[in-house]
Amino acid sequence: MTALIAALVIIGLYWALLYRGVSLAVFTGVTAAVVVALAVTGLIGPIGFLVAAIVFGVPLVVFNIVPLRRALLTRRLYGVFRKILPEMGATEKEALEAGDVWWEAEMFRGRPDWSQLLDFKLTRLTDEEQSFLDHETEQLCAMIDDWQVHFELKDLPEDVWDYIRNNGFFAMLIPKEHGGLGFSAYGQSCVVAKIATRSLTAAVTVMVPNSLGPGELLTHYGTKEQQDKWLPGLASGKELPCFALTGVEVGSDATKMPDTGVVCQRTVDGEQVLGLSLNFNKRYITLAPVATMMGLAFKLKDPDGLLGDPDTVDYGITCALLKTDTPGVNIGRRHYPGAVFMNGPIQGEDVFVPLDAIIGGPEQAGKGWRMLVECLSAGRGISLPALSTATGKGMYGITSAYSRIRRQFGTEIGNFEGVQEQLGVIGGYAYILENVRNLTASGVDHCTPSVVTAMIKYHATEMMRTVINNAMDIHSGRGIIMGPRNYLAAAYQALPVAITVEGANIMTRSLMVFGQGAIRCHPYVYSEMEAAHNPDFDAGLAEFDRLLFSHIGFSVNRAVRALTLGLTGARIAKAPVDGEMGVYYRHMERFSAALAFCADLSMGTLGGALKLKESTSARLGDVLSHLYMASATLKGYAEHQDTDEDKVHATWALEYHLHEIENAFHDFVRNFPVKAARPILKLVALPTGRRFAGPTDDMNSALCDMMLNMKLDTPFGKRMSYDIYIGRGENDPTGRLINAFEKLQAVDAEYSAFLRAIKHGEVTGETVAEQLASAVDNGTLTQAQADAIAEYDKLRYDVLLTDDFSKEYLLNPMSESAREAEGRPVDLRKAS
Repeated sequence: MTALIAALVIIGLYWALLYRGVSLAVFTGVTAAVVVALAVTGLIGPIGFLVAAIVFGVPLVVFNIVPLRRALLTRRLYGVFRKILPEMGATEKEALEAGDVWWEAEMFRGRPDWSQLLDFKLTRLTDEEQSFLDHETEQLCAMIDDWQVHFELKDLPEDVWDYIRNNGFFAMLIPKEHGGLGFSAYGQSCVVAKIATRSLTAAVTVMVPNSLGPGELLTHYGTKEQQDKWLPGLASGKELPCFALTGVEVGSDATKMPDTGVVCQRTVDGEQVLGLSLNFNKRYITLAPVATMMGLAFKLKDPDGLLGDPDTVDYGITCALLKTDTPGVNIGRRHYPGAVFMNGPIQGEDVFVPLDAIIGGPEQAGKGWRMLVECLSAGRGISLPALSTATGKGMYGITSAYSRIRRQFGTEIGNFEGVQEQLGVIGGYAYILENVRNLTASGVDHCTPSVVTAMIKYHATEMMRTVINNAMDIHSGRGIIMGPRNYLAAAYQALPVAITVEGANIMTRSLMVFGQGAIRCHPYVYSEMEAAHNPDFDAGLAEFDRLLFSHIGFSVNRAVRALTLGLTGARIAKAPVDGEMGVYYRHMERFSAALAFCADLSMGTLGGALKLKESTSARLGDVLSHLYMASATLKGYAEHQDTDEDKVHATWALEYHLHEIENAFHDFVRNFPVKAARPILKLVALPTGRRFAGPTDDMNSALCDMMLNMKLDTPFGKRMSYDIYIGRGENDPTGRLINAFEKLQAVDAEYSAFLRAIKHGEVTGETVAEQLASAVDNGTLTQAQADAIAEYDKLRYDVLLTDDFSKEYLLNPMSESAREAEGRPVDLRKAS
């Protein structure tokens, strides 16, 4: 019995040591003390003491004496690692090093420091940004008739273009010293989101110059001369920019770019000029058909050594700026991607520009890929999350309102459980998107978080896809028939654009999120790779030795923590808050530890082949992504936990995220390429199986109830609508819906009593007017109440109507006679 108790105590002791992650020195000291204690107490004899000393003592001595450890163990491992580690190409290295790691690294490393999240200050709108959102942006939205833009003109009216140019919409990211607005990333996000709730075409038109483009590249990398030359024109709207990256042969894989710039000398105005001969064929370039200047990505070649280095011919991807009317540039034709924002191809043949056209000057030759990746990382954190959030919040409001107004089988369609299944997802996703957008945009204001922006680009646009599809399903035919009344179809039609741009979603999920995240977020992997590539073998060995044994300790600790927390339901994990949200913090620490171990085991067993196992890495990327998004929800809740709405929405969101994390782990384990490792992975990641099944019907019902009864003047309602455009005109597509919804809320009690009276036969009449008169006669309603219901019923019926057109108008919407017959404005140069 004594021996059994001693064995249990020793197991518990070592489990505690591994759970806490003590240093090798402490672990060695405790082991020595345990062996001595066993000998002193007589639990092991002299022979047992000798065996223990040999079995445990010798390895620990080797591990602790660094020169001996290097000579006997690490040197061989280091040599093998150097041989099997593939060479990292310059483009891949630049992509990995671009940008910063941020909060996502805490979620990856298995033991998140929650104070970093909770103490982080979210960006707030400045007075100037708030004013711009409330006035200039509001006015821009009011000017736009999206049916005119989308169907009739297939372009913005001239006065809308002028308003955008003249009011700084193209200059939000340009610093004030160059004539720009100097807005924060969050401020830009709010402006783009608000415009997107009115017109996707206008939002993209504003978004692109403030994302990946000449303005941002010049701001971060341009020479002072280049900034002085170009930025004032961009800020004033005199110059309209585009950036040409994608080509026929190159999409996500920029390394295969065939476009070239060859260093050469030409005679210009009687003088010899050192410059570049550019040849390129680009497509999908937003704003190209109307751009006056363009940024261009190409591969720089210097076959004659004119740049001063005769040993270097291929410099790599480089970025340059040029006017679109430069001889040899062919520009102006349009693509038609289902949306009508300006987008088209650009070709160039022997286009000559001076060498100082390179962004940053000749010193930046070959450094264009890093520029692009860093700027794309920032832009991805602003533009597409803004569009997705605008869609989520916009659909939240209009689908909830429509679900109250539309009645079938004697009840509001929002009361049907089938409708609520999809409506609840809209509400939950909208809440997630708002919190993720706020945290991510604030992160971009703080640093350049490359991994976060990749994961959010993918998940935000995928959630947007689901939100639009669900909204279309709920609206049914009302959402399908296109026309001035339809507020869904244009977004639905343009959805694929968001899925494919700035890194196609399939590639982003399967290659970028975990591929970049595992290396950048891991505390040791990238440093180990750098040590392996160190040309000084001994210096690399010393660094590799230190990193390797720290890495082993890290991995063992995370495995033990994940298993322990999994077996205990995460009850012993620490949470920074009490109450219901504390449970989610604890489980997220558990999943974070499991992710760290699973990532290590994957890299250890698969090595470089993990890059080719895209489904495996994608599932680990999903875990990391949902951990980040769940943490954004917790951050949002911590900022606004005084509302019942936040509690209901946050609970739905967190149950969804943890369910998705467990599903990703389940699929990861079940399909892991090394079958022998699957039991270990399952034991660590899901020792008791899956616990989270997603939001329950009751949770979904509670969320839908709040959506169907939300008022815009409550604190929660204001947060969900502060950057949403709500037109108030009776002919406005969303205005007529919101006006009817607010009128319904005003007469809700009386209207419900009126409908019950009809159902029970207490009110007679065939028409609504006759029924209201009967209700007044029998005392069910007062005359004032009947008049209010009659007013609502008129609004209700108008909401349900769809558009119809003459054949002439559909064939030729530009015909003045057809437009006049349809009641459409004849002057197409101006907004309707």
